[in-house]
Amino acid sequence: EVEVSAKQKTNLDKLLELIALQAEVLDLKANAERAAEGTVIEARLDRGRGPVATMLVQRGTLRVGDIVVAGTQWGRVRALLDDQGVARPEAGPSFPVEILGFSGTPEAGDRVAVVESEARAREIAEYRERMKRDKIAARGGSARGSLSDMMSQLKTAGRKEFPLVIKGDVQGSVEAIAAALEKLGTDEVGARIVHAGVGGISESDISLAEASNAAVIGFNVRAHKEARDAAERSGIEIRYYNIIYNLVDDVKAAMSGLLAPTLRETLLGNATILEVFDISKVGKVAGCRVTDGNVERGANVRLIRDNVVVHEGKLSTLKRFKDEVKEVAAGQECGMAFENYQDMRAGDVIECYRVEEIKRTL
Repeated sequence: EVEVSAKQKTNLDKLLELIALQAEVLDLKANAERAAEGTVIEARLDRGRGPVATMLVQRGTLRVGDIVVAGTQWGRVRALLDDQGVARPEAGPSFPVEILGFSGTPEAGDRVAVVESEARAREIAEYRERMKRDKIAARGGSARGSLSDMMSQLKTAGRKEFPLVIKGDVQGSVEAIAAALEKLGTDEVGARIVHAGVGGISESDISLAEASNAAVIGFNVRAHKEARDAAERSGIEIRYYNIIYNLVDDVKAAMSGLLAPTLRETLLGNATILEVFDISKVGKVAGCRVTDGNVERGANVRLIRDNVVVHEGKLSTLKRFKDEVKEVAAGQECGMAFENYQDMRAGDVIECYRVEEIKRTL
């Protein structure tokens, strides 16, 4: 056993020695003579060099000029760069290298394999792309499904969505952002990622955002001049971030604005109707005594008869003697009239309350 600390850089050399010793004892060897295979650790779109994939070679030897396939992308290896950025002619097992030459940006986790020809590489990549599209279409376009599927669709039918177009510097960042935003969702509101990709923000990203009414987010990337001009014409705001937590906090705040507010009711006071008067040009007015709290003009009221609510509305009149007043305190008598309601009786109780909208947060 070796006690290590990556933070303090303690005993890392001893850990590497023990790993090498275990590999020697267990005779862990990879065949370096076969065609190379490995895994994409990270991928990004470099403005000067195009798609760049960081790969860990796990079997065989990868050489400049080899034709490779990774996920739905393929290409001929134009250059291999080690962790110091130095060009190398080849890379053997357990060696991490940056590969230049892919037709597009692969995804982190994609398996990389060397194939015999460009035609074969193109065939494999196109087949995988087709399968990917078919899977998406089957998932989104199926008209029938299980009862649980239908119940899930019913639950999400009234769900509000916050559409986003996300561009990042590397595939890992984009995936981390997507995963973090997915966790913010509730039954009422959720983030919908219209498009997520690697590289600078382009005109097509702005067009997509305009068509889907989405916000545009750039993580460690910037918009091209044409994209900035298009965004300005369309009135689309582009937000830039370099810290994921700040990005998530801002999206969380924006999504909270889509939540329906909570209504909080505060009881102000009660009054009992002593007598009902029929006043010409006004209608029925209730002569009341406030039994507790205060009754306020403009507040909401309930008319309660035999412990049953018979009407909810607002006061049209609140008078003390002959003067209109804003409120009447407990123990005082007053006259009240309801908006668009006349059926008041002696003995009824008037409950006065205020309703406040409370903003909700995720």
